[in-house]
Amino acid sequence: MPQKFVPAIVIARLPLYLRTLGFLAREDKRVTSSQELAERLGLTPAQIRKDLSYFGEFGKQGTGYDIAFLEKQLRQILKIDRVWEVFLVGVGDLGRALAHYRGFQENGFRLIALFDNAPSKIGTSIGAIAIQDVKEMPRVVREKKLQIAILAVPADAAQSVADELVRAGVRAILNYAPVTLNVPPKVKVYSIEPVAGLQGMTYYL
Repeated sequence: MPQKFVPAIVIARLPLYLRTLGFLAREDKRVTSSQELAERLGLTPAQIRKDLSYFGEFGKQGTGYDIAFLEKQLRQILKIDRVWEVFLVGVGDLGRALAHYRGFQENGFRLIALFDNAPSKIGTSIGAIAIQDVKEMPRVVREKKLQIAILAVPADAAQSVADELVRAGVRAILNYAPVTLNVPPKVKVYSIEPVAGLQGMTYYL
C-alpha cells in the first residue's frame, strides 16, 4: 500500500503538538482537547484535528485526547521513540553554542562528533567530544552510518560541505548557514536563519 501523502506543513506542526503535550503533562494533566491545544498554539481546533487525522484517530468526541498516549503516538510518527546520533560541522561561535546545547540529548538526539577545518581547533574538545579535521568527516559518517548533520559553517563553504555530506550518505541536514542548499530530493534540509527571521519581523514594526 503506498504511503499516504502528508503535507510538509503538517509534519512541521507535529513537534509543536508534542512540545505542548509535554508542558501539559508537567502540569499534571492527563487529558486535553483540540480546543486547549489550539489556544496554546494559536491555531484552530479544526486544524489540529485535521492534522492528527492524517495518522489515525487519537481522541474521542466529548473526552478529548489522552496526553500520554498521544505523546507516545507522535514520537512514533516522528521516529523519535529512539535516540538518533547526530554530528556538527563548523565549531565557530554558533557551533560551540550548539555543541553545549543540552536540549538535543533531552529530546532524542545524541551529538557524537564535531568537525572543523581550523588547525587551532582540531584536537581540542568540547565536553567529552574531540573536534576532528573536517577531512575525516566522510569516513566517520560512513563508518558510523550517521544520517543527520548540523551545519554551522560560513555561507561560502556551506554548499561544498553539503555536497560532501550527501556523498557520505547523510539524509537530513539542519542548516544554520545563511544560504539555500541545493541537495537531491532524498535529502531533507531544514534551515534556521536568525537574520532572515528578524528581517521578516521588522516588516510588521
